[in-house]
Amino acid sequence: MNLLSLRSHNAALVLDLLRTAGDGGISRLELAERTGLTPQAVSKITARLREDGLAAEAGRRASTGGKPRTVLRLVPEAGHAVGVHLDRDEVRVVRVDLRGTVVAERRAALDLGAGSEAVLAAVREAVAGVLPVGRDPVPRHGLSVLDPSLLGVGAALPGPLDHGRGVLHRVTGFPEWDGFPLREALEERLGVPVVVDKDTNAAALGLAAGGECGSFAYLHLGTGLGAGLVIGGSVHRGARTGAGEFGHQVIQLDGPPCTCGDRGCVEALCLGAVARGDLAEAARVLGAGAANLVGLLDIDVVLLGGRTVAAAPEAFAGGVGAVLEARARRTGQGAVPVRVTAGGDGAVAVGAAQLVLGPVFGRGGV
Repeated sequence: MNLLSLRSHNAALVLDLLRTAGDGGISRLELAERTGLTPQAVSKITARLREDGLAAEAGRRASTGGKPRTVLRLVPEAGHAVGVHLDRDEVRVVRVDLRGTVVAERRAALDLGAGSEAVLAAVREAVAGVLPVGRDPVPRHGLSVLDPSLLGVGAALPGPLDHGRGVLHRVTGFPEWDGFPLREALEERLGVPVVVDKDTNAAALGLAAGGECGSFAYLHLGTGLGAGLVIGGSVHRGARTGAGEFGHQVIQLDGPPCTCGDRGCVEALCLGAVARGDLAEAARVLGAGAANLVGLLDIDVVLLGGRTVAAAPEAFAGGVGAVLEARARRTGQGAVPVRVTAGGDGAVAVGAAQLVLGPVFGRGGV
C-alpha cells in the first residue's frame, strides 16, 4: 500500500467521508461539497485512492441534471490495523479492517511481571496469530511481509505511561517497567509502526470512533480500575498524558492499602469487595468514584466496561446508577445515565486498533 496517500490531510478527509458513507457510497461532487476541496482536487485524490485499492466504484446515482453520477465507496479489506490489550494476566489481540470491524481475534495467558523479553515474545506470537497466515512465526524483517495491508499496531496497557514517547512509567503493581521504551521495542520486533496508550484511553477512543458522542467517562474494572475521559469529543490525556488515574483517588482516609502505595483508593476498596463476592458494595464504591467525576467534569454519560463488569453487568449498572441518582436528588440536577459498553470486555483491544486507524481518517486528535 502507498502510505503517502494516507499522510495527506485532504486524502484523510475524503477517506473519512467514504467510510461514513457505507456501502451506498458517495459521489465526487458530494465529496467536494463536504470537504471544501475543488472538484479537480477530489478527482486526483480519489484516483490515487483507487490506484491504491482503497476506494472502488459503487454504481451510479441519478442526478438532478445531466448524466448519472458515479459513486465511490471505501474498500474495507484494503487496510488493516492490529489492536493489542496487554493486561496484567493476559494478552488480547484483534485485527480490524478500515471500518473498524473485527476480522480476527486471539487471547492468551500472560504474566506482565515475567520480564520484557517474555512479554514482547508473547505479543509477537499473538499478533502473528491474527494475521492471514495464521500462527506462522513473524519473520525478522517484520509483520508487513505476512500482511502487506497492515498499517500498524496499537498497544494498550495499564498506566501510567507517556503516550507521546511510548515509554512506560511505574505501572501499578509492576514497578520494574518504569522507563521501558515499549513502542521502540515493539517496532523493532514487529517491523511496523506502533502506537502506545493507556488501556482506558484506547477504549474511550474506540467508543468515540464508534459513535459515542459528547463528553463521557469510560470506567474500566478488570484486574485494576481506571478511567478514559472524552471531553468535547476528544480523549483527554492531560499535559503529561497522565489523566484518568481514576482508581487511585482516595475516598477513605487510612483505608486499606493499595498497590499504588496509598491507602483507601477506589481501586483497593472496589477490588476488595469483588474479592469478597460483595458486588453490591463494589458497585457502590465504583458509583462513589463516578459521582466525583460527574461533579468535577459535568459529563453526559458514564460507561462501564472490563471483565469484572462484563461478568455482572446488571449489578454494576444498577449499583452505579443508584449512587448517581441519589446525587441527582441532592443537587436537583438530572441523573447522568449509566450504561455498560457493548462487546463485553473487548473494548480496549478494539480501541487500541483505533490508535492506528484514527490518523488515517484525519482523527488523530480523538
